Amino acid sequence: MLVLESKLAATSEQFALIDEAIRTFQFIRNKALRYWIDTKGATKAERAWAAVSRFFDNCKKNIVGKKGYPKFQKDNRSVEHKTTGWKLSDERRFLTITDGFGIGKLKLLGTRDLRTYSKEQIKRVRLVRRADGYYAQFCIDIDRTEDLAPTGQAIGLDMGLTSFYTDSTGVKVENPRYLRKAEKQLKQAQRRVSKKAKGSKNRIQARKRLGRQHLKVSRQ
Repeated sequence: MLVLESKLAATSEQFALIDEAIRTFQFIRNKALRYWIDTKGATKAERAWAAVSRFFDNCKKNIVGKKGYPKFQKDNRSVEHKTTGWKLSDERRFLTITDGFGIGKLKLLGTRDLRTYSKEQIKRVRLVRRADGYYAQFCIDIDRTEDLAPTGQAIGLDMGLTSFYTDSTGVKVENPRYLRKAEKQLKQAQRRVSKKAKGSKNRIQARKRLGRQHLKVSRQ
């Protein structure tokens, strides 16, 4: 699957409805997992079963430890639709969520790449909440192949800690060390969260600032 992502523009009421859908999805997933734990031979619930099947695969591979035993979600940040529950406009600028939450029409920012694929190729649509806003992810079923003519030239790459890599011709690329450079800001943001009273609005704002810092590093 090829995954394309667009940021969402909507009203505060619509974002609140997306949050409600995400909470409901987490509740159903956790209930399905609890049913699997309590009931021998329980049938599958897709997203919960994904965690269960990974656990079984790890058991077959004799991986030591808990083998990734399924855990209950505490801070889910996405809700997923398959081929129903959503509509995409012909010009690929608007996404309408048609499930029972009443989210309605959402504007897509940066949807140019979507125009090259048909709607039938979009197999899943996922709404994702991040520290800097809400996004729509489109999972597209496509075979991606690239025919390359052999050049007859080959080099070796040595990945390291002091440098990002060094090739066999002597070219060296320095390690950017994004996380190391951001550690000071991350620690300061984490201390601000710890100092705020639990459940307060100030703590919520401090958590959002910390989340934006982590998001910046992960994107780098």
